[in-house]
Amino acid sequence: MDADEAPPRKRPRPGERRVQILQTLAGMLEVPRGEKITTAALAAKLSVSEAALYRHFASKAQMFEGLIGFIEQTVFGLINQITTQEEHGLRQAHAVVRMLLSFAEKNPGMTRVLTGEALVGEHDRLQERINQLVDRIEASLRQCLKIAISQGAFPSDTDVPVRAALIVATVQGLWHRYAKSGFRKLPSENADAQLRVLLG
Repeated sequence: MDADEAPPRKRPRPGERRVQILQTLAGMLEVPRGEKITTAALAAKLSVSEAALYRHFASKAQMFEGLIGFIEQTVFGLINQITTQEEHGLRQAHAVVRMLLSFAEKNPGMTRVLTGEALVGEHDRLQERINQLVDRIEASLRQCLKIAISQGAFPSDTDVPVRAALIVATVQGLWHRYAKSGFRKLPSENADAQLRVLLG
């Protein structure tokens, strides 16, 4: 064996196993109408013991928190990117909605977390965190709409909170339909026509 040839790595790097666990959990959530996920099933999928899972996460709730953290980081990172690169409020709102639908489409397992379906029977704080995440999305859309009003894209008396709430309710409805259809009815289907109704 060459002196500079490293022996094959036996153990994952620190943090690598955590990511592996979360990716596997997300993958298991992609099974339409899948069974409730247990730590035993997750451990079996990873070919490790349940004890090995608990070395990285104190509980299954903590694993779901890891997934929610990934969703938050990705979604709000993309919202910041959109609002930084696009100065027109109306186009910002369009881009944010398209991104939210596209994120769900690319991450079916995460959609079940966003709709709360995967969190049924789990710790209440997980659903609370999803509710907060949705509230933050709505706040971001309100900001886009305020900019759009200041740029003359909407009348000055437009009810921003009501319109933002309607947009978010539509997005959530499309997420639910996607999950309930076994990931067959894509959220982006007819998105442009729906956006014209919602945003003109």
